Amino acid sequence: MKGAVIYRGEKYFTFLKKIFDSIENVQKNYNWLITGYECYPQNIKYVERLSKEWCWITGKELTKMIETENFQWIWGVFSAFPESVTKDDALKYELPKADGNEKIWKNPISIQHPLSVMEIIAWDSSMTILISKFDEIVEKLLKSNPLIEDLEEYNKN
Repeated sequence: MKGAVIYRGEKYFTFLKKIFDSIENVQKNYNWLITGYECYPQNIKYVERLSKEWCWITGKELTKMIETENFQWIWGVFSAFPESVTKDDALKYELPKADGNEKIWKNPISIQHPLSVMEIIAWDSSMTILISKFDEIVEKLLKSNPLIEDLEEYNKN
C-alpha cells in the first residue's frame, strides 16, 4: 500500500480532473462511495446528487461529472471499490471521513473502508491525499508533479 499527498504547487485543492489525468483515468474501473464531503457544483444535477450524506457512483459517471464541471471539493473521501462490490456491501461498514481521521497521518498508511482498494481525500481545501493498494497508481501520481510527496515520508516529519 502506498500513498501520496499534494499540498504544494496548487492554487486550490481538490480538483479531481488533474488527479484523474495523472493516474491515467483508472478511476473509471471502479465504483465510488463519496462521503463526508463539502463541495459546490453549479450543475443542478450534481447539486441534487450530492445533497445526501453519501453518494454511490460508477467511475464512468464520476469521470463524466468531473469532465462536465471540474468543481472544487473542500472535504470528502472518495473510496474506490472493484465493480464486484455492491453499494449494499459497502454500506455495511462505517462511512469513511476526512475530518477527525487521525489514521491518515500515521504509518503504516491504510485505507479506511475494508472493501476499498483506493482512497482519495480532499482535506479542507489545503491538500489532497491518495492512498492505493496498487502502488503503480500512486507512482503515476508522484511522477506527474515533483511537488507531490510520498505520504509515508510526509508522515515521518
